[in-house]
Amino acid sequence: MKKSTKKKSAKRASAVRATAKAAPKTVSQYLARVPAPARGPLRKIRDAIRSVVPPDATETISYGIPAFKQKRVLVWYAAFSDHCSLFPTAAVVAEFKDELKGYSTSKGTIHFPLSKPMPLALIKRLVKTRVKQEEGKKR
Repeated sequence: MKKSTKKKSAKRASAVRATAKAAPKTVSQYLARVPAPARGPLRKIRDAIRSVVPPDATETISYGIPAFKQKRVLVWYAAFSDHCSLFPTAAVVAEFKDELKGYSTSKGTIHFPLSKPMPLALIKRLVKTRVKQEEGKKR
């Protein structure tokens, strides 16, 4: 009988953890969960992106993180304990490889450390390039 009680307790505890860590459903929920040191820089990135995406682009949650989309996702962005990330696709990262040498990058991701000012002009250029890529696909 003790075994079944332990199993039920474990299941309840697991369910509580799953509920507590459930992925945010809105960008506001995501931003509310971002730790204070990353919240300001992430808002600056968000504002920079918003300033250059088409007016009809909308914000959404995709893969558990905020994104701007216009039919398809244009870019994703997120905050972590020591950096903010921009996910503009691998093609954009490759195109800007020389300008991104001072940042940690992977195939489609750029990490901007919280210890440095966010390079908002560079972020805008990255996003503009991504928007142009998508516009080119429509033709």
